[in-house]
Amino acid sequence: MAYIDFVETVHKSTKRNYLERVINYDKKECAKIAKKFDYDFFDGERKYGYGGYHYDGRWQQTAENMINYYKLKSGDKILDIGCGKGFLLYEFKKLLPELQIIGIDISTYAVEHAKEEVKDFIKIGQAEKLEFPDNSFDLVISLATIHNLPIFQLKKAVQEIMRVSKGNSYIMTDSYRNDEEKINLLYWQLTCESFFSTTEWEWLYKQWGYQGDYSFIFFE
Repeated sequence: MAYIDFVETVHKSTKRNYLERVINYDKKECAKIAKKFDYDFFDGERKYGYGGYHYDGRWQQTAENMINYYKLKSGDKILDIGCGKGFLLYEFKKLLPELQIIGIDISTYAVEHAKEEVKDFIKIGQAEKLEFPDNSFDLVISLATIHNLPIFQLKKAVQEIMRVSKGNSYIMTDSYRNDEEKINLLYWQLTCESFFSTTEWEWLYKQWGYQGDYSFIFFE
């Protein structure tokens, strides 16, 4: 199990006003709407989620770094859990056209509005109940997804990631290292169910026998 970051640059490219979420809006109502993972979450107003989740190429470097780090080659299979509209999968396919890609997401809206080039490779699915045989994928990734599960489902999701992977996996979750980051995360998040510090996440991974790679994003 190793800590390696693939997403910090993408995360920091977005500016966030933490106080605005709790002062100017009804945070409870915004969270309720966001957890439907429908139009409002992806393409509605910023107070409900992304505020417009459109392709802009920002995931290209992440895909390139993962290909190099995991030594992916043509014919290898990748599973992206919580893939949204498939932008990262598109970058993988663009860089290595012969990669076999599959994405799953719980959002019908995201699947129906996925990037056309990869839409046929994306379907509805749940992280804690992967419908794939053991050792199916050369790389399994899950970015900013499993922290949306309560802990009893979270454990199952981590175990499922290990089960369907041939050995390489990467999980990225929201987390915090200090009180300031913890408060900012609580202010900003809309869909999180599992709030843990970095040391708590690492402890859980060890308890559950997770052997893949991981990283966190922080709200500084």
